[in-house]
Amino acid sequence: MAEEERAGQPRIAEFTDADAAALSRTPLLREVSEADMAVIRPHTHAVELRRGEHLYQEGDAGDQLYVVIEGKVKLTRTSPDGREVLIRVQGPGEMFGELAMFDPAYRTSTATAVTDSRLAVIAHEDLRGILTDRPAVALLLLRVLAQRLREITEASTNLVFTDVPGRVAKALLELAAKFGVPQEHGIQVPHDLTQEELAQLVGASRETVNKALADFTARGWIQLSAKSVLLLDPERLRRRAR
Repeated sequence: MAEEERAGQPRIAEFTDADAAALSRTPLLREVSEADMAVIRPHTHAVELRRGEHLYQEGDAGDQLYVVIEGKVKLTRTSPDGREVLIRVQGPGEMFGELAMFDPAYRTSTATAVTDSRLAVIAHEDLRGILTDRPAVALLLLRVLAQRLREITEASTNLVFTDVPGRVAKALLELAAKFGVPQEHGIQVPHDLTQEELAQLVGASRETVNKALADFTARGWIQLSAKSVLLLDPERLRRRAR
């Protein structure tokens, strides 16, 4: 398949028992009681995306919340001069589109499948009723929103106070926390991002980010491969990220 993103429409799929089980294990819902999950399930359906397909685009009307069941979805924004900025990458168990729950207006980002993906979807009106009747679910959603605000604040602070190599180290560790697989000699991180996307995630030029990655490789901290990285010395990266 070509690397460039392709247009496509998300496909509605049956929400299965396996989907419900996966959803109940997510950080968002694993603390929810079986009774609460039984209320949520009838209002939930599944959506499938192929790699490179858009779920929605910046400026679209939006009134649905999404939770990743399988795959990876990137959220991007377009700058006034037409450049794409990668905000974050969402993996299994992570939620996005949550602003639609409180202010169903236009989308502030574009959501695109980085890999073939399967998502759980709940519409604004359905979740609104659930939140009214199930305070425990409302508290969990508020916790996620608070975490998102902390992430945004930290990202803004990093851009001001942390140099590019430090931001690269931090991004690698965050990707490892989401997608890392322990190996004999380190943590394999199949992030599925291009070099340009990694640079966007860090908020720096591709050349500067590549220089930092080359330095980490020379020091024996990481080992690079196509759209993946092996963290050989995560502790050194943590120190560099501070």
